[in-house]
Amino acid sequence: MNNKIVVFGATGYAGGLVVDALLRQGARPVLAAYERDLLPAMATRLGGLDYQFADVNDPGSVRALVSPGDVLITTVGPFERFGRTAAQAAADVGAHYIDSTGETGFVRDLRERYDAQARETGATMLPAFGNDYVPGVLAASLALTKAGAAARSVQVGYFVTPKFRPETGLSQGTRKTIANEMTRPVTLWRNSKLEDVRAASWTRKFTVGGKSKRAFLASGTEVFFLPEEFPSLESVEVYNGWFPEMSLGIQMFSAAANVAVKVDAGKKIVDSFGNRFAGAPGGPDLTERSKTRSCAVAVTRDGAGKVLSEVHVDGPNVYTLTGELMAWAAGELAAGAARTPGVVGPVQAFGLDGLVQGAAKIGLTEIDTNRQETRR
Repeated sequence: MNNKIVVFGATGYAGGLVVDALLRQGARPVLAAYERDLLPAMATRLGGLDYQFADVNDPGSVRALVSPGDVLITTVGPFERFGRTAAQAAADVGAHYIDSTGETGFVRDLRERYDAQARETGATMLPAFGNDYVPGVLAASLALTKAGAAARSVQVGYFVTPKFRPETGLSQGTRKTIANEMTRPVTLWRNSKLEDVRAASWTRKFTVGGKSKRAFLASGTEVFFLPEEFPSLESVEVYNGWFPEMSLGIQMFSAAANVAVKVDAGKKIVDSFGNRFAGAPGGPDLTERSKTRSCAVAVTRDGAGKVLSEVHVDGPNVYTLTGELMAWAAGELAAGAARTPGVVGPVQAFGLDGLVQGAAKIGLTEIDTNRQETRR
């Protein structure tokens, strides 16, 4: 690798997964965090890695992490609260950038704030480059390529097989994002323009593993990046099917929560619920992660609503996959393999063939649904 890779937030749950994945790939990342008691011990435990202290409240310390051409990976969230410092540093310096956000409002903000600057400085910035939302972009791009110019819409669904256990299968960061997103609008690509609607406004059924599973309308960066690659697209929708049996209940909760937050008392109740739902820091360990796999489904339709193509991609557990995807992308960026500077999506950065090949290396692949076997 030709340039330095820095993991900002290395002492956290997601950051630790990225560091482990980089080490498996043969890289020696620089660890960065603000915890002065944890960082040196972690660096020593992992074979004497270099480390630097940095704090989002001290922009200079974050900017000092990277030089032009280096790669800055950040897992420091919630990103709408803490993420702009790292993004600004990368855009200013001309360092490549990868984050683990699931907050599409943050991604939209990055595009508006930093795309032009990143193009000028040569930085390729890859927000949400994990299970949020690379598998959906991959599945949809493959499905749209198969469908051809007749495709006017694509619906993407995210699922977990065989089944997620909410009490043990989610990290604190994911829980916080889910709770926050329920009271924020979902952005769609509809009638060839971006449009905001209430989260979980409706549900849709997908076929996964031969079974019909319901998913609720959710956020996804597919709505930003797919229309740029496939200009004939008039509609892009993203759905979350992690808990199919709860989709209708989540739809009702979203409706009630969006009414409640309009008054102070209701907002306090919703915030209190979100804090309790978030739970303790950390996330599922290796044993727990090994029990589930990730799945993304993309269905394309023509202008009359006729299905043209359907693609399923299968990969490791959502957290394992996120760490591996970010590590792979970092290696590619450090080696100068990015095609396009700016705030871009996975296909814009690496090309569809490059993304397919890179995803396959970490076990994220298209599956033949006619021959699919249930994984347990």
